[in-house]
Amino acid sequence: MMFGKHFNKSITYLFFLFLFLVSLDQLTKDLVINKLELYESKNLLPFLNFTFVVNYGFAFGFLNSPSLNQLIVSLVILSIILYFLYLLIKTQDHIFRFSLVLILSGALGNFLDRIIRGFVIDFIDIYISDYHWPAFNLADSWITIGFMILIFNILFLNKKI
Repeated sequence: MMFGKHFNKSITYLFFLFLFLVSLDQLTKDLVINKLELYESKNLLPFLNFTFVVNYGFAFGFLNSPSLNQLIVSLVILSIILYFLYLLIKTQDHIFRFSLVLILSGALGNFLDRIIRGFVIDFIDIYISDYHWPAFNLADSWITIGFMILIFNILFLNKKI
């Protein structure tokens, strides 16, 4: 039976994981926007700051300007979300499903920012000396981890999409 008890339990777990990750992302962004001024930075560790920045563009600030790019980026992200949702429904592979939930959680978290605020809130600032990685957020982390698992699954476990 394709939709047995194990399938339903797995889907329920992934659904709650999805809700938790999107909620955690939105909660951290709300904390940043309510506790920090734009561009304000709080040092947490010798290599980590929380720095409130906004991103109108795509990954790591690509196409970062509040114009027609915002509509283009939003449509691309919505298309990706819908495609990955289709893959999530179609696949039976548990690792692939888990990676898709991570990617979808991050994509939806950032998409909600674009729709609600008009920009994405980034705040995790990792650096060494004066060299800073572009600021990012938890949603970006979910997407990155999800894609790393997906690539590992394809390359080393020989799973096809």
